[in-house]
Amino acid sequence: MSSTDSHGGTGAAPVKIPSLRQDVPARVEEWLQPFRLSWEKLRDISSRLLRDMEKGLDKHSHRGAPVKMLPTFVRSTPDGTESGDFLALDLGGTNFRVLHVRVEETMKKVVKMESQTCPVPQEIMLGTGTQLFDHIAACLADFLESQGIKHQVLPLGFTFSFPCTQKGIDKSYLICWTKGFKCSGVEGQDVAKLLKDAIHRRGDYDIGSVAMVNDTVGTMMSCGYRDQSCEIGMIVGTGTNACYMEDMKNVKRVEGEDGHMCINMEWGGFGDDGSLSDVQTEFDLEVDRRSLNPGQHMFEKMISGMYLGELARLVLIRLAQEKLLFGGEMSEALLTPGKFETKHISEIEEDRNGLTRAREILEDLGLRPTGKDCGIVRHVCSTVSTRSAHLCAAALATVANRIRSNRGLDHLRTTVGVDGTVYKKHPKFSERLQQALRTLAPRCQVSFLLSEDGSGKGAAMVTAVAQRLAGQSRLLDDSEEDTAAEGRC
Repeated sequence: MSSTDSHGGTGAAPVKIPSLRQDVPARVEEWLQPFRLSWEKLRDISSRLLRDMEKGLDKHSHRGAPVKMLPTFVRSTPDGTESGDFLALDLGGTNFRVLHVRVEETMKKVVKMESQTCPVPQEIMLGTGTQLFDHIAACLADFLESQGIKHQVLPLGFTFSFPCTQKGIDKSYLICWTKGFKCSGVEGQDVAKLLKDAIHRRGDYDIGSVAMVNDTVGTMMSCGYRDQSCEIGMIVGTGTNACYMEDMKNVKRVEGEDGHMCINMEWGGFGDDGSLSDVQTEFDLEVDRRSLNPGQHMFEKMISGMYLGELARLVLIRLAQEKLLFGGEMSEALLTPGKFETKHISEIEEDRNGLTRAREILEDLGLRPTGKDCGIVRHVCSTVSTRSAHLCAAALATVANRIRSNRGLDHLRTTVGVDGTVYKKHPKFSERLQQALRTLAPRCQVSFLLSEDGSGKGAAMVTAVAQRLAGQSRLLDDSEEDTAAEGRC
């Protein structure tokens, strides 16, 4: 097929698929080689992450740790005995959701989940904290009215997807706003208290206990209700992060030795101290230099959907400059940051129509690719996304191996609850990650469970588990009081 008889946008003829290695010039492979990480290197990266995890857990070294290892005060995953009605709020962008979740122990499932989406106008995003939380309280009131439950006092799980310091399950202090928010009077304040204050100002309804939830924890808890062996949560989407159940005796920043606590790793910051400099390519350094937060979240910039498309675009430009692509020609669109998107990588790597989509995407960028060009572009996409999956597998192997070691097990069986568009929508990402994980954690049998509405239902499940544990604690206290009374008699 010639380059002149296969143009035509969405009507492009299928492109003959070249074998990825055989038809790729050696000079292209030279440029892509730094993205290929050996098993030895991946195991080394896993060891580095483990050291950073221990640094983040320690009360003396955590302040300077690139992997923050934040205690969440979530002390248990669901055990299937949770029941009741719960509310959930999910705020992390220009819309927020309100949910009503009903859980029945006898059916061991969520039997009802109603939700409503509410916009956050620009003037509120940039206004005062009082305006923001009054707006949330008003939307919650409308939702409760519509559900006919305004008279009930229900516990609430609050997914607040902004950087926070958590001092308890109901105490979460905003460090700084992100994602376009700049509400005054909120940074440094307890977000749960600001919400309660806004509700009390209204005076027409009330809520019960509040549980503050990170979105990764919500994913783990949502999946944990369906599979009680789920004790790891992972998100690979626009950003990436993970959480897991750590032994309390290792959480030096929180008092107590017994049981477990969920740790929000914030693993996107891995490498911020320069520990991954030998792994970063010149393209990673350029992506970081052009980002809004240079020098921060280095691991995330090698993995997540916000950056993969840009990494691939920079590689394509370099190959064109070397006259290895497009006959050395480039378009204005290809030279524009953000024009080659991560979703394009997913489309180009599809088995059936991937190279046809490659031609369409490249033509939309003002290029005139040959069939060989499309094959090379697909090879670049595969190389960039495979490295992402393998780095993610190395980090996940670190977590699984740590849980196994903590418990003194020869073999561990566990489940990871997963969310995020890269994991869910890329046609090969999950398979590559899981294959690599089997090599990097051979003594861990890890299953994966896709989250169903993790941020919403998960927040409610955190609240449900907290209620269950509180009820168990009250029963224990009552039993101890009865025993003491008998002794006095």
